[in-house]
Amino acid sequence: MEQDQEPQPAAAPAQAAQGNSAAPSTQTTEQSHPQPSAQPPNLVAPEGPVNAPPLDSAAISLPIQTTMGMTVNGALPYVQQDIGFGMPNQAFPTNAVFPPPNMMIPGNALGLGLNVSNGAAPMDSQNLDQNGHAMSADEIALYDRQIRLWGMQAQKKIQAANILIITVKALANEIAKNLVLAGIASLTVLDDQAVTEADLGAQFLLTAEDIGQNRAVAASAHLQRLNPRVKVYSDPAGVMTKGASYFSEFDVVIGTDLFPTTLAFINTATRLYSRRFYAAGSHGLYGYAFCDLIEHDYVLKRDKGNVATAVGPETRTRSVTDVKTQKEGDKTVETVAKRELYSTWDLASETSALPTEYISSKRRLKAVTPALSCLRALWAFQQVNNRNPSANRQDLEFFTKTATQCHSMLSLPSETLRSEFLRSFLQNIGSEIAPVTAILGGQVAQDIINVLGQSQQPIQNMVIFDGNKMEANMYSLHPEGSLGRAQLELAVNPMMMSTSDSQFVHMGQAGGMGQVGLMDPSGGTMMQPGQVDLNTQAGIAPSAGMNGEAAA
Repeated sequence: MEQDQEPQPAAAPAQAAQGNSAAPSTQTTEQSHPQPSAQPPNLVAPEGPVNAPPLDSAAISLPIQTTMGMTVNGALPYVQQDIGFGMPNQAFPTNAVFPPPNMMIPGNALGLGLNVSNGAAPMDSQNLDQNGHAMSADEIALYDRQIRLWGMQAQKKIQAANILIITVKALANEIAKNLVLAGIASLTVLDDQAVTEADLGAQFLLTAEDIGQNRAVAASAHLQRLNPRVKVYSDPAGVMTKGASYFSEFDVVIGTDLFPTTLAFINTATRLYSRRFYAAGSHGLYGYAFCDLIEHDYVLKRDKGNVATAVGPETRTRSVTDVKTQKEGDKTVETVAKRELYSTWDLASETSALPTEYISSKRRLKAVTPALSCLRALWAFQQVNNRNPSANRQDLEFFTKTATQCHSMLSLPSETLRSEFLRSFLQNIGSEIAPVTAILGGQVAQDIINVLGQSQQPIQNMVIFDGNKMEANMYSLHPEGSLGRAQLELAVNPMMMSTSDSQFVHMGQAGGMGQVGLMDPSGGTMMQPGQVDLNTQAGIAPSAGMNGEAAA
C-alpha cells in the first residue's frame, strides 16, 4: 500500500528517549502527572517516593501556533518544524522565562513554539497540555531529543496520554519500555498470571527474584524506574473480569499475546467508548500488529508539489479533509489534514480480503508472506480449541487444512504456502525471540506515538512480521461495506449485551471461527460472524484466563 511519506524507524521511541533517561533530578516530590480519572480499586500504585522535580518549576511558556484557523481541541494544530539548533541570537525581553542558558534550543525559536516577540507569553490554555500542566525546563531538557524528532506539540499530547497494556511478556516489555521512556502520563499494566521461569527467557523487566509474583506487579516496579515522571500502575486481575467501561479510562488500549476471543472482547469495548485499540503478538520468528483507530485524523506538512492536493477520497480508507498552503522562504509548504477509517479486529482478522491493488497484481500476490495465512489459521484454531496447536496428528491436520483454505480465500498462489513454511511456523508457535519482539514492539510503540502526536500516517491496519525475510509488511484488510464508526453496529449486537455493564459475550465466541465460507476441517458446524451459540447463556463471559487458557 502506498505511503504518503517515508516510514519512521521502528526503534525511534527507544532511540529518542533512552539517551535522556538519566536526567531526572534527585529532588523528592509528589508526582502531579495526569492519571486515569477513575482508576479501578484493585490497581496497585508503585511504592515509595518518586524522584522527579515538580512540574510547575521553571515553567516555560510554549504557545501553540496554528495555521488552520481552528482551536486546539477542535482541530489539529500545526507547529513549525525545527530548522536547525543553536543558541539564539535574538534579544529577548527581560521578563521572558526560558530554559537555562547552557541548554540548546532552536536557532529559530518558533521551532518549539516559543513566544519571543512581546515579552513573556501569557499563560493561557494554549501553553498547557491537555491536563493543564506547563512543561518545565527539566522536562524539556529530558525529552529534548524527542522534541527535536517529533516536535513540542506532539510531546505535549504524548505526556497527556493514559495507556493500558495487557499481558506482560517479551513483546509487551518492548512496547511498555518505549512508551514510558517517551514520557506518557500513565501506564497501567494488566495481567493476572504469575512470573515463571519461562518468562525470563526473552524479557528484561522480570528477574529470577520475581518468580512467583504477579507479572503486572513485578514488571511495573521495573518500568517505574525507567522514568519516574510516568505514573505506572499494576492491575493483577484478569481482562475477562473487566466490564466494558473499564477500558473507557484509557486513551490507548494494547492487547498483546492474547487469543482472538479476548481481543474481540476488548475491541468491542474500545469501540463502545471510542478508544484506540492495538493488538500484537509474536510466535518465534513471526508476529503481527493490528490497530483499530476507528476514525483517525492527522496532519502532514510537506513541500507543495506540481499537482495540487485535492480535498476528497484518496483511497478506500483515506481521505483529505483540508489543505492549507503558506510560503516559507523561497518554497511553498502545504499542510494537509487527512482521515483514516478502520475496521474491527473480528472483521480484519477473519473475513477481509486483500485490497484490490493486490488482487489485480499477480506479482504483489506472490510477494505476500504466507505468515498471514498461517496466523489466520492459528487464530481460527485458538477460537475453536481455546489453546495453541500441539504436536498430535489431529491438530496438525486441522491447522494445515485451515491454513490452506485461508491462503485460498486471500487469493494467494498455492505455491507460496510450502510445507517447509508450515513446519517452521508450527515449530515457532508460543515461543519468544528477543530480537523479533524488539523490532515488532518498537514498531507498535512508534505508531502509538505517531497516533498521539497526530503528525504522521498510522498503520493501516495489519502488519505481518516474517523473520525468514526480516520484513514487516503492512496489509490493509477490510470487509466490503462501511468502515470507521459505521461498523459499530456490526461490532456490537444489542442482543449479546447484558443488562449490566459487567460482562458481555462477543460475537462468535463459543467455538466459532467466524471465517466466512471456511469449513471446519474437523467436521464441526461453523458459526458466522455475529452469531451466538444458543447453548451459551447471554451475558456470561467465557471462563478463560488472560491468554485464553481455561481458567482453573
